[in-house]
Amino acid sequence: MTIASLARQHGYRTAAVGKWHLGWNWPIKPQQKRFLNGRGAATDEHRAAWKEIFSQPIAGGPTTRGFDTYFGTDVPNWPPYCFIENDRTVGIPTEFLPDTLLGNNQASTPGPALKDWKLEPTLPALGDRVCQIIVENAAKPEPFLIYMPLTTPHTPLAVNAEWKGKSGLDNACADLIMETDAVVGRVLAALEKSGKSDNTLVFFTSDNGFAAYAGAKDLEARGHFPSGPLRGYKTDVHEGGHREPFLIRWPAVVKPGGVCGQLVHHADLIATLADILGTKLPDNAGEDSFSLLPLLKGEDKPVREHAVSCAATGIPGIRQGSWKLILSPDPKLAKAANNPDTRLYNLAEDIAETTDLAAEHPERVAQMKTLYETLITKGRSTPGTPQKNDVEVIRYPRDIATKKKQK
Repeated sequence: MTIASLARQHGYRTAAVGKWHLGWNWPIKPQQKRFLNGRGAATDEHRAAWKEIFSQPIAGGPTTRGFDTYFGTDVPNWPPYCFIENDRTVGIPTEFLPDTLLGNNQASTPGPALKDWKLEPTLPALGDRVCQIIVENAAKPEPFLIYMPLTTPHTPLAVNAEWKGKSGLDNACADLIMETDAVVGRVLAALEKSGKSDNTLVFFTSDNGFAAYAGAKDLEARGHFPSGPLRGYKTDVHEGGHREPFLIRWPAVVKPGGVCGQLVHHADLIATLADILGTKLPDNAGEDSFSLLPLLKGEDKPVREHAVSCAATGIPGIRQGSWKLILSPDPKLAKAANNPDTRLYNLAEDIAETTDLAAEHPERVAQMKTLYETLITKGRSTPGTPQKNDVEVIRYPRDIATKKKQK
């Protein structure tokens, strides 16, 4: 179950617009794979293979996950370089993406593209489509849900001319963040103009911290710190990789200008939607989701006791209240990074994660390791029937773990 399929069960019209990096089952035959990664001039053989591949429906996308409609891209820095509408590409690629658009935080991977494909128009096009959907749905009696996974400020850092240099920081990512903010502003303005704003709940958040490769050190040298007081960046287990803005707008319910310091998680969205709809989730859906509705209504009590995040390298971070336990997957890697394999921080007093308290609180370390093991074995953090994990789980750190993988 997804937020879209849940909403659709309750009469909502649903749309997704933007990045869909959750899996596409492209109809590619084994012998066609060699035509998908290349540079230079495309041959007739390339074009014949692309025509066959990109003329077919794409399985596994948003319209198979509860969304009535979809418009966007897989990821804008990977091929195919074209838009996708519902389960079809918009047009058939006929050329390889020019080398001038590859590297330097632009497109990452060579491959098939529409003729004269440009990277800059993607973000404005997504904003235009969401505004159009708002206008169309506001005139209909059914409620609507729109999921807008923005392609920015992920690479390509393709900034439109009117936004280049606007940040004053000589940084394309900073300029692109400003352009992104303006697109979101257009969406909110369209919602306001539609007359549906007061009773529409808007969440604005991000999935990770600032990417170090986008010029973090240069920005810091200029006095701008994209992670603020937090340690780390995107892909890190530290707070700079995972603690994100979580902005909410719901004029009919949420008092503007408030700040809530409770622990919340992106996974909480589906339970929140179910609570708003006055329904219960199936036992095997939203296994790690807690409703935020009490917080939205002004309560200031914890809705969840713990949460787990993970670095790109597999290092888990376990939050329990203000405490955070980090377990390194390999003692050798931890030593190479000048870190112990088990670290404990009190974020209430040390938001920058500078002081490891593991040696001072061995009982808390042991208790939080037990909590982590319980979450793994139960396959969930909410009450209910234990669930099977989707992937194999390795216990960390490995020198004290069983080294057994459990599904």
